[in-house]
Amino acid sequence: MKINVKPSTDLAPVSVVMVSCGDMEASDIVTIAWTGTVNSEPPMLSISVRPSRYSYELIRKTGEFVVNLVTKELLPVCDGCGVVSGRLVDKFDKFSLTKEACEKVRAPRIAESPVALECVVKNTVELGTHVMFVAEIVNVAVSEKYVSDNKRLFIPDGDLVAYVQNRYVATGKTLGTYGFSVKKE
Repeated sequence: MKINVKPSTDLAPVSVVMVSCGDMEASDIVTIAWTGTVNSEPPMLSISVRPSRYSYELIRKTGEFVVNLVTKELLPVCDGCGVVSGRLVDKFDKFSLTKEACEKVRAPRIAESPVALECVVKNTVELGTHVMFVAEIVNVAVSEKYVSDNKRLFIPDGDLVAYVQNRYVATGKTLGTYGFSVKKE
């Protein structure tokens, strides 16, 4: 038997990422769990940001941002970036992160993150408490550790962090791969 509860944002787990924005001089990092893939070709994703956030202003101004994936090692920094205001402090300095120039956008990427998705905003959707930025992924910078023998992105089991009802959780082990349920042995 199921019991009805108040509607809320209980889709879980979801990715937790650090979004860097601005440029190499004036930048910010915002922790976001409201992100997702929205299109394959061209590759696109979305992030949702409260208009009161400093990062919102920077993304609106530049039309660009970088989604930096979060490992277990980066989790304390990721959490810190979510509770400290970029209006008051330079988060790169405060959390000893390295600002790195991107290939296709002016926003900096976080050198310590193993995967950086460089994004250009294509659409903005006002939703209520948040504004969703729909963006095309124009470049992906990947640490060598995460590149497979066939030169594709490969993320090992357990390396990334997810978010579940205000809890950060480690990703687990592979239970199958796409199409495993119908493959014939």
